[in-house]
Amino acid sequence: MSDVQEATHAVSGGYNIHIKSAGEGPAVVFIHGSGPGASGASNFRDNWPAFVDAGYRVILPDLIGYGASSKPEGIDYTLQLFTDSLHQALVAHGVSDAVLIGNSLGGGVALQMTLDHPGFARKLVLMAPGCIEEQADYFKMPGITKMVSNFGGPDFSIEEQRRLIGNLVHPDFSPRIADKLVEERFAVARTQPKDVLVRMRTPNLAPRLGEIDVPIFVMWGLNDEFCPESGARHFLDRCADARCMTFTRTGHWVQVERAAEFNAHALDFLRD
Repeated sequence: MSDVQEATHAVSGGYNIHIKSAGEGPAVVFIHGSGPGASGASNFRDNWPAFVDAGYRVILPDLIGYGASSKPEGIDYTLQLFTDSLHQALVAHGVSDAVLIGNSLGGGVALQMTLDHPGFARKLVLMAPGCIEEQADYFKMPGITKMVSNFGGPDFSIEEQRRLIGNLVHPDFSPRIADKLVEERFAVARTQPKDVLVRMRTPNLAPRLGEIDVPIFVMWGLNDEFCPESGARHFLDRCADARCMTFTRTGHWVQVERAAEFNAHALDFLRD
């Protein structure tokens, strides 16, 4: 496997976006979701090596407010901010077109980027994508309710970080959460301002899905408590070229809980 390279790109607003990359070939951008401690490399730690081995150039950005990217305070974290800052960084990184793979908030970013920049996305792979319901509806989901935490405060502990990650997956998977993943996310969470979550603002992009004409592959856990699995119907009803796959006894993290299956199905989709 090729070495991992790191770069930081300046974007509008005086912010910096951090990117890790590896491999050679067509670009595949993995866009992580939200939550305390999220980052590109940690969220897709069990996925990206398989894509490098399959002949792709893997791009692992940290969204603004996450990972090693800038974490401004006192601002609204809007979907447009996430999308614009990431797109600018990808262009600066030499990416002119790519397959976009996004989970949760990252799925919403992938959708917004596809709408804003026709021709940039070749295909979309979305795992429980966000931004296809009203934001208020997401906050009614049981997983969001259980995510309430004092992250970033003096009482935030690595045990609390493990609990937050456990909420993302099916109970059967919780004992298999890797210590390394908990440690990586805890290190990031301690540097994040609360604004990253409490001032997040996302629109409902479902009415615009019909504008997307690239092939879309949606994967969803049947037991997702964060983004309702019924959202898959939005893509089947509105998109010209969409396929959906649902996994039983799986929560919000298909790419983690079903890593081997996710890798195999996604790579088959990319080869079509």
